[in-house]
Amino acid sequence: MASKTGRTWLDCKEPQKADHFLRLAVKSLETLYSQLISRGDGAADIASSKGDVEKDLLRILSCQAESALSQGNNHEAVVYVQRCKDMLLRLPKDTAYLSLMCYNFGIDTYNLKNFEDSAFWLSQSYDIGKMNVKYAPGSDVQAKVLRLLATVYLEWDCQRFQEKALNAVNLANKEHVSTSGLYLKIRILLRCGASDNHVRGGLHEILESEVSLDVCLSTVKLLLSADREVLAFEYLKHVCQRFESSPDLGTALVLNIELLLQRGKELLGKQKIEDIITGHYTGKQLTPQALTSLHVILWDKASQHFEAKNYSEALQWYNYSLGFFKGGQMEPNVAKLQRNRASCFLKLKQLEKAKEAIKEAERCDPDSIFTQFSIYKVAVLENNVKKAAEAVSAMGQLSRCPVAHEDKLLVSENAASNLLSLAAQIALENEQQETAMKALESLCENSKDEAQVLTALRCLVRLVLSTIEKSSDEMRNVGLDALLLYIKMALQIVSHQTHMNVEQRTDEANWFRKIAWNSALQCESSPDRMRDLFVLSYQLSQSCLPDRTLLMGQKTCLLMAAAASLKLCRMSPCSDQTEELTQALEHIQICWEVWKTLKASGSFPTDPTDTLLLLYEFEARAKLNDAKVETVLESVLELENVETKVLEIIAALAMEPPAHFPLLCKKALRVALSLHKKQPQADLARCRQNPLYCALKTPLTLTFNYHRAGLGTKEFVIVQLFFVSPSQQVCPQPDQAVPPKWRVRGGGPCAGGGVGLLRGGSVHHRGHIRRLPRAGDPVAADSGLEHWDIAVQPGSVSRG
Repeated sequence: MASKTGRTWLDCKEPQKADHFLRLAVKSLETLYSQLISRGDGAADIASSKGDVEKDLLRILSCQAESALSQGNNHEAVVYVQRCKDMLLRLPKDTAYLSLMCYNFGIDTYNLKNFEDSAFWLSQSYDIGKMNVKYAPGSDVQAKVLRLLATVYLEWDCQRFQEKALNAVNLANKEHVSTSGLYLKIRILLRCGASDNHVRGGLHEILESEVSLDVCLSTVKLLLSADREVLAFEYLKHVCQRFESSPDLGTALVLNIELLLQRGKELLGKQKIEDIITGHYTGKQLTPQALTSLHVILWDKASQHFEAKNYSEALQWYNYSLGFFKGGQMEPNVAKLQRNRASCFLKLKQLEKAKEAIKEAERCDPDSIFTQFSIYKVAVLENNVKKAAEAVSAMGQLSRCPVAHEDKLLVSENAASNLLSLAAQIALENEQQETAMKALESLCENSKDEAQVLTALRCLVRLVLSTIEKSSDEMRNVGLDALLLYIKMALQIVSHQTHMNVEQRTDEANWFRKIAWNSALQCESSPDRMRDLFVLSYQLSQSCLPDRTLLMGQKTCLLMAAAASLKLCRMSPCSDQTEELTQALEHIQICWEVWKTLKASGSFPTDPTDTLLLLYEFEARAKLNDAKVETVLESVLELENVETKVLEIIAALAMEPPAHFPLLCKKALRVALSLHKKQPQADLARCRQNPLYCALKTPLTLTFNYHRAGLGTKEFVIVQLFFVSPSQQVCPQPDQAVPPKWRVRGGGPCAGGGVGLLRGGSVHHRGHIRRLPRAGDPVAADSGLEHWDIAVQPGSVSRG
């Protein structure tokens, strides 16, 4: 029981716990052995029992040796094994067991690079096996022990233990000849620096034995790695002769070509290749594996020459590879080969031959993106824009498909995107900007690499900007629309969670933000594009790190977007204005938030933003017939140092169709008049010249010169105009209802929509004429009337 428990602890890698139970087991066995010896009767039974006890004791001692070795106590393990060896004379059947145990000890210490202990245990294993040949392990096992012993000497110190290593491997080969033993002997000879004749002897042994071609070829490579080139090619020649009738001979021939090319012997290598091609069509075909290896060698060599810009030589190596394919053979590798040949032809300026090669590639593999790329290159060189566009379109569609398994060895996952990028570069090098843009657009649509897409978008933006500068107005608008699309794509990337860090995101957003800003400033004749570009600039700025300068930019973008929306509204029919006005209000509300943040960070005493936002909001709400428009007017009146001009604009906006807020109009004008009066030097003449003030219900005084009207020399008339609602107005067309000589300068459309007309001493729009006092007559000081001097000239009319 104790021995089994100890064995279990050893298997569980707990040697210290095992020791306790193993000692108990040994003590019990020794006690039992003493009791058996003390008995005198039954000699046969006692001998049998003693044998069983000794056998159990040997097993326990071997376990103790294993436990000691696992704990690093090599000397203690040796003592236990020596006791076991002494018992083998009485237990010969355990010879193999003890020999293999020592062999395992040799392996364990070898793995720990403890070569001295390993050599000891392997020697013990071999010696124990020789103690009793009948019960020893087989010769193949003994040879295996000796080969490992030779390897230990080889790796321990080959120069010091050269003789021991050679003796061990020679002894192993005598015990049992094997491929590994013969190969190990060559390794030892080469490591020890043996002469070529000694090595030839070892090589001859390999050829004389029944070894495989692979072992012989491995030996050739071993010779080359040891700088025994002459011996290697000499031995390879003998190997080819030895296996001349073998179907695997092609493997040796391919290796011969590879070694020749590696050593720069291209001429000799080409001769060997031509011989193999000839044999390929005369019944001496290579195995598929050997042929594949040869194709790889040929393509590698061609690639080296292509990279060195030696295109003729590269083409020759590709032609060697093509020589192994029959005409019309359909295989993806043929398509790849033809594409490579086409690239060489293009570099050599042999366009027609390149087209033939590409035609063959398309026949073999039309659905390859590489084939379409080759077609694209030829189309660009031929300046065939249509065909190039078709190829780009096909590449874009194929880029959505996963890369074929056979192509994964040659390309990365984003190969399609790289090809589209290269396609754009080729087009630009050939001054085909339109084709380049199509390639870049396809890249942006199909690539999953955000950085690559943003780079492509930058290129597209630069190309569009260069085009816009030289284009007519119509094409300029087309370019601006394309620019909007590209910037929107950039916004979509930088505004979502991406793999870019904060610095990269800010850099990209800043670049496109500035492009949108500068482009918007050039869209004065196109308010819709101006608005969209300013909005994009604002949206891109939200992906940047916020600071005072950025907030100022955001405020300006939103202001300009609101202004552009209002301008679009003025240019649109009344029925189509709602959407533009709603957008303007959205921009205004966001701008208010940004402006509040800015004002919280500092003072802006001269900034007109408050006034502009209120004016824009008033106009938008007035035209939307929003009840909040009165609140906006109150906010205007609460501004510090509000200008009369602002109030006059408010009054005009209140009555500009479709807006109709007469009360607000009059309120704004009254405040404006009040401000005029409060000024140190009131500019009343300005008020008299402004037709807006005719909207006030309080009569405005219009003074006419009678002499110029043909009524007298020194008499004047006061025309009192009152505001008339649209339902009460009578608005004859000036050219139809008013004789030319009575058209009034300055009496054009009023804010309320009416026109003040003077004819034959009467005034339309519920006005009336009363006689002014002559010069020197008293005038009531509290009349509250402002004077507006209008000169009447026959045949002239001026719009308000």
